[in-house]
Amino acid sequence: MTEQTLAGKVAIVSGSCSGIGAAIVRELSSRGANTVVNYPFPELGPEADKVIASLKSPSIAVEGDMSKIEAPQKLVDAALTKWNRIDIVINCVALAVNKPLEEQTLDDWDLLVNINGRGTFLLTKACLPHLTKGSGRIVNIASISARGPPPNQTIYAGTKGMVDSFTKCWAKELPPKYGCTVNAVSPGPTMTEGFAAAGEEQMKILQPVIDQTPVGPRMGQPEEIAYAVAFLCEERARWVNGAHIIASGGLFID
Repeated sequence: MTEQTLAGKVAIVSGSCSGIGAAIVRELSSRGANTVVNYPFPELGPEADKVIASLKSPSIAVEGDMSKIEAPQKLVDAALTKWNRIDIVINCVALAVNKPLEEQTLDDWDLLVNINGRGTFLLTKACLPHLTKGSGRIVNIASISARGPPPNQTIYAGTKGMVDSFTKCWAKELPPKYGCTVNAVSPGPTMTEGFAAAGEEQMKILQPVIDQTPVGPRMGQPEEIAYAVAFLCEERARWVNGAHIIASGGLFID
């Protein structure tokens, strides 16, 4: 049995009914944390229920489309109603559009900026007044696309660059006020439902890159990303602040 190092902690994980977000919820739960599982649309409720059924500790599912201004507060209110505390905030929700620049549209811009950038901004702001002082953890899921983007990811890479910069700014600004730490994890290509939907053309671009990964010519697994995230949430990681952990098997080294 995994040591219950996060027992009694409450974690909000945005975008967590599948993929990396679901893996993060499972990892935190295995360490004893109570979790808020977020899903965007009613039809994805069964997916969230499956995640909750796989967890080791109490959890709740909260519908909230993070492209909408009101969604982050819904997650916070649900956590406070259930447990009256928030200890860990994981900004995981993200959407990618893989198209040549000439084909990317203002609708693509609005969707990705609102989910990936504004959603992270608003959820963090909503959590701050309630974050457990002295031991709070904020972890932003960025991407190696922020610092080493492939073709066809203009908007996605830009929004992840925004999240990367949020992390640097907040790691200086927030700990003196809230006694928290702020860090980021940047996955490389990871085998998720979203990545599988990138399309054949994008995979033709990415596969030769993936094949050059030093640790092994493969994509990462969601649980490998989740482990890095959970490390940053531990009490013993209290002196790690402003870190940018790149979980890519060495595909990108900054």
